[in-house]
Amino acid sequence: MTEASSRLDGIRGPAEPTKHNARTIAALTSNPGCARRRVLDAAGVDKKALAEHLGAPAPFGDSPFALARGNVFESIVKANGAAELIRLLREMLDLSLPEVAYHALDNVAGRESLDTRHRRSVQLLREAARSAEDSGTLFAHPLLRLDVGGRAVYLEPDLIAFQIAGRFHIVEIKSFPVIDRRAEPEKVAAAAIQSAVYVMAMRDFVASLGHDPEIVSHDVVLVCPRDFSNTPTAALIDVRKQLTTLRRQLDRLENLDSILGVLPPGLTLELRPDSTGARTRPVGELDEALKHLEPRYAPECLSVCEMSLRCREESQGRTEALGRSVQEQLGGIEFASEVLSLAAGTRPPSIHEEEAARMLRAAHRLRSQCLGETA
Repeated sequence: MTEASSRLDGIRGPAEPTKHNARTIAALTSNPGCARRRVLDAAGVDKKALAEHLGAPAPFGDSPFALARGNVFESIVKANGAAELIRLLREMLDLSLPEVAYHALDNVAGRESLDTRHRRSVQLLREAARSAEDSGTLFAHPLLRLDVGGRAVYLEPDLIAFQIAGRFHIVEIKSFPVIDRRAEPEKVAAAAIQSAVYVMAMRDFVASLGHDPEIVSHDVVLVCPRDFSNTPTAALIDVRKQLTTLRRQLDRLENLDSILGVLPPGLTLELRPDSTGARTRPVGELDEALKHLEPRYAPECLSVCEMSLRCREESQGRTEALGRSVQEQLGGIEFASEVLSLAAGTRPPSIHEEEAARMLRAAHRLRSQCLGETA
């Protein structure tokens, strides 16, 4: 065990590290400059439990209705040996799939343990990677594995990987609609980064077998409902940019020495559950410990991080709470009070604030004119 991993275990405390999935790994890329999140994720801290104990639980995750809708649509796509998916692949990629072997890996011989499913997935994918034939084999829910912060993480993807002409592809099934050939950009972007997690895990796997990782295509097949029906439609998404971003962020989780080196010795965020599971750590004590991990809050955090409401409380009066684009336009001015004083002209700007100050004074004059005030 390295010194860094030992320190991270101490920060988490005796609790088991939380388990990542494709969605939480994808979320790591949303705010790479947040030191707090980097440490919490690398240590495997349960951010949801931490936020709840601090009195700032965030409404997080899909609604039961969305989950049920997703399960129904996925069952349609995969029914009858993925007949609908095969039809889409033939039409979209001009693939000839006269015979298709379909392997459902949700469980193996009635066993649903992660180790059993992973061993069977490895066996089948290894055989497919070694075969140069155009086998057209489909793998439903293969269990993949990825190294995250020095820990092996099982991924239980909502996907089908298929192999044809010696190349693997990832198929991501999502229940958000494509209306008039357009889908919500935010949802497509989220699906792309999540799919990149699966592509990376597959590439790491085939590389471990001695094969070229490029045999796993960077073009992901995204399958969604068409218009207002449950009829599947598909499109190709290039995730090369997302792969680069994801790899960079995972590497950052491995390099935390600069952050860990300035933390107080013995710093821990454990919640001290008693024999009944009740958390006994004094909130004030935990709050002081957390303040040693600097957050970088942005409004986007609300949709991807369990600690978002707690970090938003700390960002009161800071320009970061207005979003990165606003903060960049303000030239890095840290506090809202400084912005207001520059806009009103009550304090002179520094040499680095002159451009932002001109913009703020012009906005202040325009506001005053609109309100009939004297600027």
